[in-house]
Amino acid sequence: LVHADELINRIATGADPIRGRNTRATVTGTRPGPGRDRRAGGNGRRSPNGAPVPALADGGGPRREVGPGTPDQPLGPTGWAHPGGEPADDAGEITMYYQPQIAIATGEVVGVEALLRWRHPRRGMVDPEELIRVAEQSAVMRLLTRRVVDDVVEQLAKWSAAGLGLRAALNVSVRDLHTGEIADQIADRLARYGVPAERLQLEITEGALMADPRRVLATISRLHRIGVAIALDDFGTGYSSLQHLRRLPLSEVKVDRSFVLGMADDADDAAIVRSMIELAGALGLRVVAEGVEDERTWRMLHAAGCDAAQGWFYARPMPAEELVTWLARYRPVRPSGGPEPDAGRRSTR
Repeated sequence: LVHADELINRIATGADPIRGRNTRATVTGTRPGPGRDRRAGGNGRRSPNGAPVPALADGGGPRREVGPGTPDQPLGPTGWAHPGGEPADDAGEITMYYQPQIAIATGEVVGVEALLRWRHPRRGMVDPEELIRVAEQSAVMRLLTRRVVDDVVEQLAKWSAAGLGLRAALNVSVRDLHTGEIADQIADRLARYGVPAERLQLEITEGALMADPRRVLATISRLHRIGVAIALDDFGTGYSSLQHLRRLPLSEVKVDRSFVLGMADDADDAAIVRSMIELAGALGLRVVAEGVEDERTWRMLHAAGCDAAQGWFYARPMPAEELVTWLARYRPVRPSGGPEPDAGRRSTR
């Protein structure tokens, strides 16, 4: 077992828990294939690091990736089991993957969401929630977030130097939002690497906001003043979405994949998604749909006036190096022909 105390010592002494210089910009528990919902209810909701970390855990039990050869038992409550006792960070198994976000109308790549991945030597891809669950039990989470911020901003600087003006989404833990230290860290790293604040976006979930709205709002407001964009993630799954849309300095909302995945076959889901898009548009907010996995859903979102989308229909999450190759080969995917008959009317914004 690799215990939290051991991980703290490794980070404190300079050991990098995220080999490959990619930690997590959206600690998100995305499953390894299309058609899998990573949300709550046994389907793998986002981790407690920002609760997809975007926000943090929502109180659910541990979840993990499911695949061939995956053991049935979850990881232990205090650490990660490894063959031969080799720790995950020393083995270089914890890496950052990036999933492109595409403007629906033009096909342009407008940003990426960074996803933490842990490739276990025996179990394959492990849900990041298990990693974050352990880290949250101690000071490891704070140290991990610091390393994540540094790595993500450094990666943005590298992309910028290569002529890639990408924006990356960064998700942090509820604890980070409560202390407010994350605002200072981000401001420092942006200045150090010479990255414009608008290249970074912080995604927060309603779950994180509900934990302590006043303190979280104070941190978010500081980040907004710095110039960091703020997005409300998992939109539609919380209990006070309208209040958050009114009070927070938001620039974007992300429609939860649990609605997007079913909208092509479920009239209610389609109606809900259209309503969310219209509401956000009326408030001047950009709308991004998560979990787009087929052409019909993509066309319905275009007809409804959704701004951007991400999902397996466009591209799977991939390492930073592979993303550069993918971008060089990518040809914009644009809607053609008329909208789906049941796609609803286009937003007027």
